[in-house]
Amino acid sequence: MDQQIAVPTSREQLWALLAEAAEIEHHLMCCYLYAAFSLKERTDEDLSEVELGAVERWRREILAVSVEEMGHLTIVCNILSALGAPAHLVHQNFPIPPGYHPAGVVVKLAPFNRQTLAHFVYLERPDDADVQDGEGFEPPQHYSRALGMDRLMTACTDYETVGELYRSVSAGLQRLSESMGERRLFVGNPDHQLDADGARLPGLKTVRCLKTALEAIDAIVRQGEGADSCTGDSHYQRFLRIGREYDALLASRPAFRPARMSAHNPVMRPPPTPEGRLWISAEPAAALLDLGNALYNHCLRCVSLAYGDVGREAQAVLVSAGVDLMHLLTTVATRLGTLPANPSLPQATAGLSFATIRSSAALMGEAGSVDILVERLREIGERCERLMDLHPQEADLLGATRTGTERLAHRLSAQAERCRREEATMLAQADTLQDSVVRSPQASQAPPPERLETGAELIPGSAVDIVYHGARCIHARHCVLGLPGVFRANTPGAWIHPDAATTEALVTVAHMCPSGAIAYRRHDGGAEEAPPPVNLVQLRENGPLGVRARIVLDGVPIGMRAVLCRCGASRQKPFCDGSHNEIHFQATGEPASVESKPLQLRDGPLNIDPEVNGPLVVSGNIEICCGTGRTIDRVTSTRLCRCGGSSNKPFCDDTHRRNGFRS
Repeated sequence: MDQQIAVPTSREQLWALLAEAAEIEHHLMCCYLYAAFSLKERTDEDLSEVELGAVERWRREILAVSVEEMGHLTIVCNILSALGAPAHLVHQNFPIPPGYHPAGVVVKLAPFNRQTLAHFVYLERPDDADVQDGEGFEPPQHYSRALGMDRLMTACTDYETVGELYRSVSAGLQRLSESMGERRLFVGNPDHQLDADGARLPGLKTVRCLKTALEAIDAIVRQGEGADSCTGDSHYQRFLRIGREYDALLASRPAFRPARMSAHNPVMRPPPTPEGRLWISAEPAAALLDLGNALYNHCLRCVSLAYGDVGREAQAVLVSAGVDLMHLLTTVATRLGTLPANPSLPQATAGLSFATIRSSAALMGEAGSVDILVERLREIGERCERLMDLHPQEADLLGATRTGTERLAHRLSAQAERCRREEATMLAQADTLQDSVVRSPQASQAPPPERLETGAELIPGSAVDIVYHGARCIHARHCVLGLPGVFRANTPGAWIHPDAATTEALVTVAHMCPSGAIAYRRHDGGAEEAPPPVNLVQLRENGPLGVRARIVLDGVPIGMRAVLCRCGASRQKPFCDGSHNEIHFQATGEPASVESKPLQLRDGPLNIDPEVNGPLVVSGNIEICCGTGRTIDRVTSTRLCRCGGSSNKPFCDDTHRRNGFRS
């Protein structure tokens, strides 16, 4: 689309735009779930065997799309976390009032029918699709929201499609990365985000930089809308396929109705403005609605806490609890769709309202917070027990829900106990360390480091000084494993003791450091590190480029060893920082060899000039080798990919110009 889009100019505005994206994804997920819960389940509900088979397929498809919307919501929360904001899992209660989203984005809970399906197609439409919204989903009024983003306070903006909203987010990420720098922009702790293993969502990756953020947004748009209106297995295309099958069944039997007459926008209490809402007042529907919303809110609270500083083990347990709560919720919500909603409208059945509560903010990341989750689960279980006496016809459903909450309470109680033991151990270690420092101040003393102009630290020794470049360290651990008495990891204060080993041992360990993070300066008359006889660039499987040469980076000599990023995600570009592991970067370390002649000279200075937002431009004698030592190519100049996207790795093919890579 050619129309102007809003571009955030501050972190605050970008947070706000991502919060709206989170709520859009959350709202769509709820709408899809509501429609799926309204579908009929048996042939005695006026369905033939063929029709029931189709309805069951639609339910599975819509639930699968809903799970993917949960994935989209998680991706947005990961981006927020990477930018230093909390996960955004709250949302406005249904129906969403005018002004909360653009006029063309109408969001309300409705049972599944042809009009609702047309609305889903409209919401997921790509930019090049000319489709009309479903009847009954017309905006109640037309309005325009402010477009400009030149104020301190966050501003709402208009967008016609969800894809356009994400283009604004992408443009803001790129703008702020350029103006602030990626290291200042992406300040969140990646360990607080959810990944594919912890969240049970295939393909979910940690966001660490502009490249990974843009890739995450692209995944949302492609899965939701598709690259265009004609191809792919996007949500848009899947809803279109359901629509074609629906139309065929309607043509065969015009009386075909796949869903029950569930309420539009059910609410838990008498609404002050009843238009478009239905109060669920009949029992047992009112009690089950209260139970269902309690399960839903507790799921959100578990997932919110998982985004805190709880550790990977606790994070996995919390996400698992949230998933199990959604399974319990599904049976309650499906049953709601069969029960009378309100005596004044006897033909309408009830439905889950997905109402959120004001006190839904995330809890603190500590054992006591998990105890609070357990407390609430037990309250829900006790309520199920009371309801079994009041509504014995629902005993099976309530009993299963009570059993499920009890199981989760036991699981989270065990996790809370583990958290308490870890907290106690950490406190005891801190006390022991403090006592040891008080009793023996000399025991852990090391020479104070001297800050060099390069940003490295020089730690003086009697025969040899150690130079430590922290920004270049990839934690290969040759130092802490080879000389643990010298390199005392995980100790407070100065941690490098050059005089705790012989000069030869220090030199050997330094030469083993692939990144050049450990270097040395001798003042015992011995030789300094010599350039290698052959300049090498070695590919690491699914990892960085290892360089051994007399390296001149951007015109500055940096030593004989370096490990350079080729995944595009490092926050220490051009150096590797291990981000390839976090983003599950894939690139072979064994590409095919290129026919090349031996170089006349194999050593000499190797100039590496990182092109702005582009490749590593290399000049000098160089042999490119795979991890097993096989020669891939011999060159005197080349361009090496560092955006992670080249189809001709390790060489650049200009993909960086298309995938939004920023250095």
